[in-house]
Amino acid sequence: MALLVLIMNGILVVNQFLKAEKFRDIYSRLQSAFSERGCKLSLYTNSELSHPLGEQVPFLERPDFVLFWDKDISLAREIEAQGILCFNSAAAIESCDDKAKMHLALRGLPMPKTVIAPKTFPNIGYTDTGFLSSVAKALGFPVVVKECFGSFGAQVYLASNMDELIKITCEHERVPLLFQELVRSSYGRDIRINIVGGKVCAAMLRESENGDFRSNVTLGGRTLPYSPTDAECELALAAAERLGLDFAGVDILFGERGPLLCEVNSNAHFKSTYDCTGVNLAELIAEHIITKCR
Repeated sequence: MALLVLIMNGILVVNQFLKAEKFRDIYSRLQSAFSERGCKLSLYTNSELSHPLGEQVPFLERPDFVLFWDKDISLAREIEAQGILCFNSAAAIESCDDKAKMHLALRGLPMPKTVIAPKTFPNIGYTDTGFLSSVAKALGFPVVVKECFGSFGAQVYLASNMDELIKITCEHERVPLLFQELVRSSYGRDIRINIVGGKVCAAMLRESENGDFRSNVTLGGRTLPYSPTDAECELALAAAERLGLDFAGVDILFGERGPLLCEVNSNAHFKSTYDCTGVNLAELIAEHIITKCR
């Protein structure tokens, strides 16, 4: 058996406080994929790398690259300031993490009509909800209300009338929000298209099985292998390129006149993609990063 020669040294940065098995599974798949290609991928948590600003990030040894599987943007920027490549970059992760910034960056690409909520402050809230009349007029009911920071569909709500819109908005007034029109032709279903290195690598249809308007697998949706159309692929690729992503999970809605962008995920959890399609995205991510670093 030939000896495996280590060609590169990488760091996998994850969040100290996410302990669920689904996260550990992702980390293990990534480490295995890099190891099989002769690249050591050491795991650090963001907590372990906490340090005084201006000093070196405390890695045991300087890595050739960092696979940043977290949303701790400040830490990612500190790593990049040391001249170390991050995948994805801090700017790309930040653009995806904040849905308002995401939609601003993707202006011009087809997406549901969107209104970003006016800024208020946690200790004040919305003392005047008159602006919601304009939201309702622009979008019609039902209105989708999204927290700008959130994952797995858990921070997405549906308001069927003005009373519900006021109630949902005021209940979540301490966090940034945006409002979107409901794409009725895509109710309870969407497409997840996974991209690595500017190529479509896998796609699946996600469908709610309990009548929910959201299709997320975490909320009980099912997945089916899917062959995306040229228009769907072009839209997903354009979004990933616009945001500067080396790899991404792009969610596409079935619009009446063609595909619409729902959102883009910089660190898409790919276990469900593997279970559905058999495509191991960890291997493709490893190959892309190693090739790019060479």
